[in-house]
Amino acid sequence: MLPLGKLPSGLLADLLSKHAAADPRVVVGPGVGLDCAVMDFGDRYLVAKSDPITFATDAIGWYAVQVNANDIACSGATPRFFLATILLPESKADAEMADTIFAQITRACGEIGASHVGGHTEITYGIDRPIVIGTMLGDIERDRLITAGGAEIGDAVIVTKGVPVEATAIIAREKSEALAEKFSPEFLAGCRDFLYQPGISVVRDARIAIGAGRVTAMHDPTEGGLATGLWELAEASGRGMEIEFEAVPILPEGRALCAAFGLDPMGAIASGSLLLTAPPQEASRIVAALAAERIAAHIVGSVSDSPGVRVHDRDGVSPLHRPARDEIARLFE
Repeated sequence: MLPLGKLPSGLLADLLSKHAAADPRVVVGPGVGLDCAVMDFGDRYLVAKSDPITFATDAIGWYAVQVNANDIACSGATPRFFLATILLPESKADAEMADTIFAQITRACGEIGASHVGGHTEITYGIDRPIVIGTMLGDIERDRLITAGGAEIGDAVIVTKGVPVEATAIIAREKSEALAEKFSPEFLAGCRDFLYQPGISVVRDARIAIGAGRVTAMHDPTEGGLATGLWELAEASGRGMEIEFEAVPILPEGRALCAAFGLDPMGAIASGSLLLTAPPQEASRIVAALAAERIAAHIVGSVSDSPGVRVHDRDGVSPLHRPARDEIARLFE
């Protein structure tokens, strides 16, 4: 049986290779590390993304919009239209639950300038919590598309904010009782609020970066954390990564909550951090532009011509561990 979390990358790659899109208008089809589909619609590209939310159920509607918009933004596109399939648990669903989720979706779409245009809602047998599957559509000029496959040898590797933003919020929200004996209520409240501050959205991060300099690749490190995100970006680009471990911004709150459960913060779900590459001469301008807008950004390494991802630390150079699944999954077994 397969474990909780994403399909293993090898299995996923095999499945995608067997079921590739045939329509010639598909510019970017499914692939490991390629989070958005891109279709040719004449003078513009249509960019599409779909992702479910199964955690953080008290903010699930808002959450679903953000994580889908993130991947649209990582293509350089503008999130425009959102559809949601909302599955409510039969034993707990009521009108208030449905209204709350719809209100959250409306609020989140308004924050990023998108519109909630449709979907499906039902009461579902066999689940014990709401589940929202979102689809975001965006558009972009044909010559401005960015993918995770564009990193070039010599590029700087940049990470915004820090890691793991999303995992910190999830752990604090889902395991509050277990954590109450080790951490103060004020500390845990701040960790729960990581959804909003520093926030799991990277839409603004991406817009600022693109406006400040030439970005060659962008990726939203979600399941499997920054470690998996680096591997996915490297493989999508056909390049390697040389990462300076001491430069990686691991947030102290995330480190503390992960340590409480024996989790590796590098392998924990990391929405909220934007991973991007840019030529060295552009990277300093991008970092400065983000900092000017109060978004921390860190150059953590460079793109190489040697396949794989390597970590440089005090002990030398070693391959970066690639998680078989997200660290968070261990909390829900």
